[in-house]
Amino acid sequence: MANGQWYPPEWPDRVRALAAGELTPAAPRRAATVMLLRDTGDPRDTGGTGGTGGTGDTGGRPDTGAGPEVHMLRRSTSMAFAGGAYAYPGGGVDPRDDDHHVRWAGPPRTAWAARLGVGETAAQAIVCAAVRETYEEAGVLLAGPTPDTVIDDTTGDDWEADRVALVARDLSFAEFLDRRGLVLRSDLLGAWARWITPEFEPRRYDTFFFVAVLPAGQRTRAVSTEADRTVWIRPRQAAERYDRGELLMMPPTISTLRQLDGCATAADALAAAGSRDLTPVLARARLEDGELILSWPGHDEFTKHIPVGGTA
Repeated sequence: MANGQWYPPEWPDRVRALAAGELTPAAPRRAATVMLLRDTGDPRDTGGTGGTGGTGDTGGRPDTGAGPEVHMLRRSTSMAFAGGAYAYPGGGVDPRDDDHHVRWAGPPRTAWAARLGVGETAAQAIVCAAVRETYEEAGVLLAGPTPDTVIDDTTGDDWEADRVALVARDLSFAEFLDRRGLVLRSDLLGAWARWITPEFEPRRYDTFFFVAVLPAGQRTRAVSTEADRTVWIRPRQAAERYDRGELLMMPPTISTLRQLDGCATAADALAAAGSRDLTPVLARARLEDGELILSWPGHDEFTKHIPVGGTA
């Protein structure tokens, strides 16, 4: 393949079924994912399997770029969906975080609701999902004992027991914060983009992409059960390796990586998030001149032409 675009083999048939009116789209579930950033020269390593420290995974090429690095996970190659694809920590919203009172710092829930285009309870749950998934999959916690502090160490058996309970959904994130006496630091997140899984996918997500800066004192850890590799890498380097077909990614991942390129520091990216357009990106399929054309509005590079009766 010319690049690292990930397209599952069953998509053409599902696209045809959708275009023919034979497929009823599943309702998308809300989800959140976080582009965790650190500035160049930050000595903190991932502690990951197969990853590299310092300047990230550069594929053996000299690291001469500038700008922050982003933490990425490679989905286990054994996974049925997007196996081997690089992504960010993320996952579905836990409905238990909708209305449970959470100690909160940063923009109020009303401001987050307006920013995300959802109700207040949904906004709280989405932000909780972003912070929870970052902790579950990277070991980084955007919370602190007071509204202006961040916990500086989440290692130890007791912390790990709580993290595992969160992953198993034996413990809600709101309950975890209460137990630990922690304040969620919503001010450490910036909403960056919103993508909705195409209508022809059987499992669909309405995913909010956030940016965050790695807090001082914390390190990422390779703790995700869904990943077999973790790396720190500059967005431009990751995009170049995608273009060469070396890194596999889904459209939202490579799109957001390209958008991060140009931010001089992690703090610049967080500041830029406030002006980002959160209009949902949803793939469209249409029949034209004997082809099914799959496209993402505003993202021409992902357009796919599928011959009718053929394969992608």
